[in-house]
This record gives sequence, structure tokens and C-alpha cells, in this order.
Amino acid sequence: MSTAERSILARGADTVLDGGDIDRLDTRLSQALTGAAHPVAVGVLPFSTDPAGGEQGTDRAGARFVLPRELWSAAPAHGAAAQRATRGVPVPAEVTPIPEPEGHRAAVQRALTALGEGDLRKVVLARALDISFTADVDPACLLHNLVRDNTGGYTYAVELPRPADGSPGPRSLVGASPELLVRRSGTRVSAHPHAGSAPRSADADIDRRNAEALLGSAKDHAEHAMVTEAVVAALRPLCRRIDVPPAPSLMSTSTMWHLGTAITGELRDEGISALRLAAALHPTPAVCGTPTPAARSLVGELEPFERDYYAGAVGWVDTAGDGEWAVAIRCAQVAERSLRLYSGGGIVAGSDPDAELAETSAKFQTLLRAMGLDLRL
Repeated sequence: MSTAERSILARGADTVLDGGDIDRLDTRLSQALTGAAHPVAVGVLPFSTDPAGGEQGTDRAGARFVLPRELWSAAPAHGAAAQRATRGVPVPAEVTPIPEPEGHRAAVQRALTALGEGDLRKVVLARALDISFTADVDPACLLHNLVRDNTGGYTYAVELPRPADGSPGPRSLVGASPELLVRRSGTRVSAHPHAGSAPRSADADIDRRNAEALLGSAKDHAEHAMVTEAVVAALRPLCRRIDVPPAPSLMSTSTMWHLGTAITGELRDEGISALRLAAALHPTPAVCGTPTPAARSLVGELEPFERDYYAGAVGWVDTAGDGEWAVAIRCAQVAERSLRLYSGGGIVAGSDPDAELAETSAKFQTLLRAMGLDLRL
């Protein structure tokens, strides 16, 4: 993982821990880290951390943690990557949207109907692009290009466990997320939820207008408030103090504008690890919706694919319980000669199906740019 503050590179595996029960995993990790050669575990959480598979009953991906054989912590990699050429990625043989654009518009319309009928306030709907190649795709090339193109946020590549269906070959999750789920350093805890988005533009005037429109959008501010409120509600019982800015700030990536709120606090109990904090917050309304059970159920009903590790979390935790977890968005799952890209958006009252489709298309650009592709699907 490479951030604006540091880069962490782990290779090999002395110990691998898998499972769905986060409390049990946290205990096992604490035991495994005691006396480890490198007292840091790197890992990934799926969208659903329910060991039974989540409320929709289809998301069977499990958490995975590795105590690496080799570990390096260094300065941010962005400066060095910017001096190097973009690495080549094979030419795609086929690109398949899941669902087709009209199918996503229809799903958004169904979600708007559901929002008007019950207590559901927000649901996040995603779509995917399946891309096949005639040669293997090297995740390291994608990671290099993402680090080169995204100077902020959390750029990551993590090996995934083999799928339950026994499919051969390695799998990786590669992405560049703008969003911090949670960071813990001693008793200090930080979260930086993002919600409310607008596309960037190469035209400076259009780009500025997009940013100003987002900052002035009542709809996007209402959507953002749902996420901030949920994060604060999850952290408040665990903290003796929480500081929340009165209004969100404008954040940017190479492809998107976002509203973000930097939340900080002081833990009551230093025994609560970064992993337990991540589990307490995940999934936030930024990637699922609110209330969570109703939103998760509708996601399972309307999305024609399993999220697996998309909209989960990637990060690390050390023997002291400190760590940092990013929301696993703006990502692709890489499996030899195939990629599945993911992109989602929050649906609230007043959302427009055409605008929501355009938002997912804009968010795909983070990975498409890393592959040197100019696609609008």
C-alpha cells in the first residue's frame, strides 16, 4: 500500500490467517504477531464480513491476513513513480458491462421506488466491467501506473485467497482508493468518509464548475451527512472524545471530486485494535447504504454479481494494535487474463438514473487510465 505518508511492501508469507469472524481473527492475529519476525499483518476484508455469507446470502469471500516473510516501510512511492514511464498492459480482447447501461438505469429506478416505500434512506448500487485479454495481466504494472497517476489516497495491491469454487490461478485486488476507513495510532483514531461525487474535467473551467456545483449541492450534502453520522455513531461508544468539522471539504483525485469529512477522536480503551475499529465501521453508508440491513438486502437483489472484496477494506495492523484501513473502491480484481472492474454510487431521494450511470462511468476511469484505455460504458 502506498499513501501520501508512506509505502508498505510485503512479500512472502510466514503465516496466513483466514476466516469470517473478525473478533476471533483479531485474537489469532494478536497471538501470531507476538514474537513474529515482522510484527505487522497485511490484509483484506470482503464487503460482507458475516461468516454465514451476509444478508444477501451470496457473498462468500472471507477475510485474509498475511504475516509477511519480508517487509519494507519507506517514503511515499509517488515521486519515484512519476519519473518512470507508464508500464504496458495487454490489449483487451473483450469488454462486457455487467449489467448493460440500461440495466443499471433500471436498477437505480427500482432503488428510488424502494426509497419511497420504506425506511431506506440510501443504497449504494455498483456495476462491473469484465475485461478479457489474450495475455496475462501483471498486477504490478497496474499498481505502478496507479501510483504514478494518483498522488494522494491509498494505492494498493493485495493477493486474494483462492475462490470457493476452486478456480485455478492467483487473484489480486488492485486499486487507488481516496477514502480512509480508519487509522489508529495509540489512542488516536481517524476516519475520513467520502460521499457526494462529481467528475473531473480536462477543461479547467468545466472542472471548476463541477467542483463548485458539488460543494453547493443540497442533495450531495444530505447524502454525505448520512455517512458522517453513521461513522460518528459507530465511533462514539469507543471514544472519550470525537472532533467533527461542521461541514465537509472538497477532495479530489485524478478523475473525481468528492465531499469528505476528516473525523478524529481519542479511544477510551487502547486495547481496541485497528482491525476491530475497521470491523465496527464497515460497511459504512458510503459503500452500502442506510439502514445497513435494508440496504445490504437491496444490493443483493439488484446487483447481478457478487461484490467479493469490492467495497471491503485493505490495510494493516501491528502488534501494538495500530494500523490503517482504506475502503476498497476504485479497484479491479485481476485473475491472469481477466479483470473485473467495479464502480458504484449512492442512490438517495432525488437521484437521477442517467446521472448515476454517468457517475459510475467516471469512476471506472481510475482503472481504465491505468490500463491506457479510453472507454465510456
